[in-house]
Amino acid sequence: MAEKKEASFEERLLALEELVKQMEAGGMPLADTLKAYEQGEKLAESLKKELTAAEERLTVLREGDEA
Repeated sequence: MAEKKEASFEERLLALEELVKQMEAGGMPLADTLKAYEQGEKLAESLKKELTAAEERLTVLREGDEA
């Protein structure tokens, strides 16, 4: 069985943006809105973690350049 490949940062960001557009447009049933919100929270958290990791890598690289 093939492993599921995690979506790229850009793909997850686009998915989050689409969820926000759908919720802002209104007209979604409450259950669907809650599901979209939960999915958006998960996407936002994974994006935040990846950004934090990238910032930490940049800090290490900058400190290496100063030495």
